Amino acid sequence: MKRSTSLFAALVLILATVALAFAADGNARKGKYLYRQNCRTCHGASSSDLSPSSKTQAEWKKVFAKPEALKCAKEWKGLSAADKADIFAYLHDYAKDSPSPAKCN
Repeated sequence: MKRSTSLFAALVLILATVALAFAADGNARKGKYLYRQNCRTCHGASSSDLSPSSKTQAEWKKVFAKPEALKCAKEWKGLSAADKADIFAYLHDYAKDSPSPAKCN
């Protein structure tokens, strides 16, 4: 019994790791669309209010590490994990310290 429980726990851990790896690989192109649909409506129409280049890649990682601290946490809960990964990919890939920072949104 103990061996099957350990095997089950190991399998769950492996599956969770694989799921997180895929979730981290968001689609930045789709993320840009989702960002415009979901984020800009609350954070203002001004690109200086909230845009990928308003933070560094490390700052975006910190923001997404604690989504419950966001001002829009209630709305954020309504997004799927895939949508959140896509938005993160867009913001992270075009952050102010990225190889290709966002110029216009």
